[in-house]
Amino acid sequence: MNDILNGKVVLVTGASSGIGEATVLALSAEGTRVAAGARRGDRLESLARKAPGEVLTLDLDVTDQESVRAAVAATVERFGALDVLVNNAGVMLSGPIAGADTTEWTRMVETNLLGSMHTVHAALPHLLEAKGIVVQVSSTSGRIASAYNGVYAATKFGVNAFSEALRQEVTAQGVRVVIIEPGFVATELAGHITDPTMRAAAGDMAASMRTLQPGDIADAVVYAVTQPEHVAVNEILIRPTDQTR
Repeated sequence: MNDILNGKVVLVTGASSGIGEATVLALSAEGTRVAAGARRGDRLESLARKAPGEVLTLDLDVTDQESVRAAVAATVERFGALDVLVNNAGVMLSGPIAGADTTEWTRMVETNLLGSMHTVHAALPHLLEAKGIVVQVSSTSGRIASAYNGVYAATKFGVNAFSEALRQEVTAQGVRVVIIEPGFVATELAGHITDPTMRAAAGDMAASMRTLQPGDIADAVVYAVTQPEHVAVNEILIRPTDQTR
């Protein structure tokens, strides 16, 4: 257990599986009190039972601003503060731009980009008071756009741009902003893809390498948020060794 985190309050979005679930468990093991938010409440209850520390489960849909505000308010009401926000909720719906179902574009923008932005907006007054930390889970797609992932990449480029502007606005007030950019991670993310060709391609890509595990990303989050107050780890790019781009 790290004394820096002991007793701190963390809100994790997208906590019901994958990176979010692993992050809740890792931060709980470090002595934090965690608010775990997601739409799948049954999974959150199971997660809370596995966590070594106190976990508040929250019905949270980041595409709904009122849901976001309510989750932040419930976290502060339960624990009395908010020290760390981990913005992890996201969806990847790969496919070609030509002939795309643009409702999927809207879903990605509302979840990955606007959801992250609205959660920061709701949490920021408390994070400023606590001189806390914002962790933004982005992607290698926030650096390198690729065919058939244009909109997903656009949302992640947006997350990175928003995060850097946020950093410049709040760093002098003691709030640190961290961008975590994972490469290919073994999560449910690719399973959301509706295009069968793209879903198969994602499966082939996963089979071609030793993928990252959710715990690898959770370890990076723990590293970033356990630095002393004068150290700001602003960006961590983490790929599987076998991933070329």
